[in-house]
Amino acid sequence: MLKSILKKATTKALRLSLREVVYESRKSLLHSKGLWRSKQYRSQTELRLHLGCGPKVKEGWVNIDLNKKANLTLDLREALPFSSDSCAILYCEHFLEHVDYPEPAMSLCTEVHRILQRGGIFSIGVPDSERALRAYCAPENASFFEVSKKWHASWCTTRMEHINYHFRQDTQHRFCYDFETLKYVLEKAGFGMIQRRAFDPLLDSAERESSTLYVNAVKLAAQD
Repeated sequence: MLKSILKKATTKALRLSLREVVYESRKSLLHSKGLWRSKQYRSQTELRLHLGCGPKVKEGWVNIDLNKKANLTLDLREALPFSSDSCAILYCEHFLEHVDYPEPAMSLCTEVHRILQRGGIFSIGVPDSERALRAYCAPENASFFEVSKKWHASWCTTRMEHINYHFRQDTQHRFCYDFETLKYVLEKAGFGMIQRRAFDPLLDSAERESSTLYVNAVKLAAQD
């Protein structure tokens, strides 16, 4: 009944906005629960955090996401509730592109730098947008589109449809990265020794190997 009334009394755009308000309200509630649960980690060191894990939780890690399978349901657009210099490694795969740029993406990377110990690693994987653009412009790189069919939406047929889905993913993606841009963000957050890395089968998702830019960044000692 309520849905029927709303449909008659509102526009589609307004209904989408109202859904967003409801969605953000749920996020806020989950974040509050996550903050309360995070207290158990406040005095711990050598933590291994898996940011934006979704349903892919890792054994031996503190898995963080608004997905209920996570150990902590935190909104990663907010400050991280961990002590400075308390983490050995932070990992995220296909998450940063879901965060608005330049904010709060910049703030998240700065928070990651804060809570890492000296010598700690931020290991990150994002969709390789440079590869997507090269594939569009150069026929010899067109294998990208064949691989993309495995996870892109069924309506993707033309190369431009695949490019749009890669960048937008039905509006879920907020920003696209190449190595130059990701390196710039990490440097601005304070990281050094920023390098591409190879796919790691013990850490990364097998289905994302061919489409992902993987990078490691290190929190250097002050004198470095």
